[in-house]
Order: sequence, then C-alpha cells, then structure tokens
Amino acid sequence: MEYIWVLTILILGVIVTFGIYLTITTVANKIFEKQRWDIRSKNIEITLPLRLQAYERMCLFLERITPNNLLLRLAPSAMSSLELQQIILHEIREEYNHNVAQQLYISSHAWEQIVNAMNETVAVINQAAAEVGGENPPADLAKKIFSYVIDKEVQPTTHALKVLKEEIRNVF
Repeated sequence: MEYIWVLTILILGVIVTFGIYLTITTVANKIFEKQRWDIRSKNIEITLPLRLQAYERMCLFLERITPNNLLLRLAPSAMSSLELQQIILHEIREEYNHNVAQQLYISSHAWEQIVNAMNETVAVINQAAAEVGGENPPADLAKKIFSYVIDKEVQPTTHALKVLKEEIRNVF
C-alpha cells in the first residue's frame, strides 16, 4: 500500500514538474519571439528610410544619365565632339561612383538593370561619337545621340526606372 502512495506521489511530482517545464518553455519562447519581433521592427525602422533613399538616389541617377538630360546640361561646355563625349562619359562615371554604395539597399535585379542602363547609355554615346568624329562641333554629336535615342523609341534608362518604381511599390 505504501508503494502505491509513493508511486502516486512520484507520478504526480513528475506530472507537476513536466507541467511547470512546459509552462516555462512556452513563456520563454513567447518572450524570445517578442524580442525577435522587436529587433526586426527596429531594423525595419532603421533600414526602410535608407532603402527608400537608395531608390530615390538611383532614380535621380538614371534621370541624370538620360542622354537628353546629359546633353542639355553638358553640351554648352564643350568645344568639340570629342570633348563633349569625354565630358559626358566623365559625368556618367562620376554619378555612378557617387551612387555605387546604394546597391546594398536595392535588389540585385534592380541593380543589374541600372548598370545595364548605364552601359547602354555609354554605348549609345560612344557609337554616336565614332560616327561623328572628334573634330566636329558638339552639336553634331548631340544630334547623332538624339537620333539614336529617337530610333530606339525608348530611353536606355526607361526600363531600369520602371523596375525601380515597381520595387518601391512592392515595399509599400
């Protein structure tokens, strides 16, 4: 009879101990989950403005390297087609170098589109410059670049801007 009491008390002790263990682990897991959620919220609070700023800066970069905008901004400062080409390519490189760190905050796909747009813009400028020649007036190079852009019907940067805008919409 005493064994039954001892066994009953022992079984009740194990059940109570197991119940306490389950309660403690459940509460601890909920506390850890809340801490993870708080950390994630804090990270979002910090990184979201940085990401939005990166998208904004890359949109500005693409607008600034659009051939039309480059020519309007830089053509008056050149004396020859070769000089205009060098000024434009230097401006594109400077803009790119100034914004290269923004790739940390945007997707790989968007960054690839930005680099492709930049490379396509450089290719258009170099192709137009090769056809015009270096000693011609800068207006000739500008006309040739405009004709390439018109022939393509779409600015080289248009697709990359579209990708950036879609990603920004997805963030919200």
